[in-house]
Amino acid sequence: MKNLVIVESPSKSKTIEKYLGDGFEVVSSKGHIRDLATRGKDGLGVDFEDEFKPTYKISKEKKDVVKELKAKAKKADIVYLATDPDREGEAISWHLADELGLEIEQDNRVIFNEITKDAVLKAFEAPRSIDMKMVKSQETRRILDRIIGFKLSKLLQSKIKSKSAGRVQSVALKLIVDREKEIDAFIPEEYWSVLALFENEGNVIETSAERYKGKKLVMSNAEEAQTVFDAVQGPFDISKLEKKKRKRESKLPFITSTLQQEASTRLGFAAKKTMRVAQKLYEGVQMGSETEGLISYMRTDSTRLSDSFVADAKAYILENHGKKYMGKYRAGKKTENTQDAHEAIRPTSIDRTPDSIKSYLTPDEYKLYRFIYFRTMASLMAPSEFDAVSVVFSQNGYDFNGSGSTLTFDGYLKVYDYEKTSDKIIGTIDEKKQYKAEKIEQNQHFTQPPARFTEARLIKELEELGIGRPSTYSMILDTIVYRAYSTFGAVSETSKTKVFKPTEQGVLTNDALQEHFSSIINVNYTAEMEEELDRIAMGTEDNVEALQRFVDKFYPLLAEADETMVKIEDEKVGEKCPDCGEELVYRNGRYGRFIACSGFPKCKYNRALEENKRPEPVQTGEMCPECGSPLVKRMSRYKTEFVACSAFPKCRYIQPNDNFKKKNKKEETENEESAS
Repeated sequence: MKNLVIVESPSKSKTIEKYLGDGFEVVSSKGHIRDLATRGKDGLGVDFEDEFKPTYKISKEKKDVVKELKAKAKKADIVYLATDPDREGEAISWHLADELGLEIEQDNRVIFNEITKDAVLKAFEAPRSIDMKMVKSQETRRILDRIIGFKLSKLLQSKIKSKSAGRVQSVALKLIVDREKEIDAFIPEEYWSVLALFENEGNVIETSAERYKGKKLVMSNAEEAQTVFDAVQGPFDISKLEKKKRKRESKLPFITSTLQQEASTRLGFAAKKTMRVAQKLYEGVQMGSETEGLISYMRTDSTRLSDSFVADAKAYILENHGKKYMGKYRAGKKTENTQDAHEAIRPTSIDRTPDSIKSYLTPDEYKLYRFIYFRTMASLMAPSEFDAVSVVFSQNGYDFNGSGSTLTFDGYLKVYDYEKTSDKIIGTIDEKKQYKAEKIEQNQHFTQPPARFTEARLIKELEELGIGRPSTYSMILDTIVYRAYSTFGAVSETSKTKVFKPTEQGVLTNDALQEHFSSIINVNYTAEMEEELDRIAMGTEDNVEALQRFVDKFYPLLAEADETMVKIEDEKVGEKCPDCGEELVYRNGRYGRFIACSGFPKCKYNRALEENKRPEPVQTGEMCPECGSPLVKRMSRYKTEFVACSAFPKCRYIQPNDNFKKKNKKEETENEESAS
């Protein structure tokens, strides 16, 4: 009899089985095997009268998987549960144990932070039992999301035709809408600057007027700028010259949120893409005859590194760059919201350089691995050093500030080329000498409104506010766009920067939620709820009490909103439905407005408006490698072209683009509360 090991992902099962040897069979649950049922009160699958006891059902598409797992479990000597090392993974292990009839208390839960042979073998030497505190925390999150997702979504659908609401999704939407309202209310204010350019030893020193008689200088109009301009036409004295040695420390290793932010800014990766590529690097890449996980677990909020990795990395730095490049290990500060369950995102081996394995990686995998590799190495290297000079040119009480800097030691910048630096040389300043400006200019400016959120900025805002968890950010942002609450596109025709801008439906949805549910759909309450879930996971908070407090707060608000929220009637087209004779109305969808039957869901007739019609799929002349149907070119909701199977939704094959060597997995579907 073989020992059975169950993991989540099929792609890592073969790798782990190879590590463990002949005595083990490793199979995949392919993610969650069951979810809350849609029975009971309001179809929530939760018994409110029995301490919120949930009722679970096996997902339709997982019935065959569970049947096969049960058959294998019966034959196995021991069943090990090696799902991902986080709360969701812990919950999946519990669902598997419960469904397969395993003893919950037995030590069969295996945790590893990286998929390497040493890490996996070491983990199997010390299995533990399932952590039911973590399971309760995840279960509580799921129940909260089900209640809010079902009840709020149903209310919004019936009243204002909005598709969904969610615990975190709605707060993220609020941030986007509030920012847009700030922009709309913004009134630009005029201000001026006066610049003076000096030549010194062939270098140009750029300075700006900062103070007058020791006080900060503010120029609000052309007349005030002209006064400064007229007063500084003569020679300038050097009133202050300061030379300092400055150091710039490297940034800490990546956590989930900073990886998403920086990959968006530096690599142009969407958060969803970053997590997809990181997942592949974590699960393992085929390199010749071996398959090895290249990075540690990518869902983490900790910047710490293991002692063994730090020792290996320091030895590598010493051998390849020398002692002067050795830096001090900095673990970083833990915040209130930091769980610190795993290490930072790092390469599994410092010896596996990006260029040495480039031939085994797709272009995107190489870019992200290189980013993670050198960010981690840089965090353990010495600071860069600069000679910094600040100088003040003065005349008639006006002080013009300038500065220069020269890199004297590259330190971590030797390997980390994602931070650009260039010398700003101003030459040797003679404090006794008077200097005549080569050019003095006046410039008009206007204050700018706050910028709309890019994906990186919004993720950073959510993290700083303690809302949601980094592993859910990409889904949250994707759902807001998918539900047509916000667009996500370029700032202008000449800019590649993409930002979130709320749609009319998004503003309407947010305003309705704020009018009736502001005590729940707000930053503070959502952050407090996350802290509450953390306490449940630590065993210092009772999950039943937490759920009861929420229900006592939420349901009265829901009842009042059901009575007082204004119902928006559909705009009539002025035509009858050709299928059933009911009125046709205009509805909003993720591709814009469309025409539908008012008798929905009994009658499902609909048609696109001419201006919103998507182009018909065009056959490519190739056949689907999975089912044999013709492949067609389609247009995504983001107006990008892709090739997919014409038999969709029966077959969900999507042809890889140039960035992928392997076929895409099935596109994930989302239910109403998936991004709560």
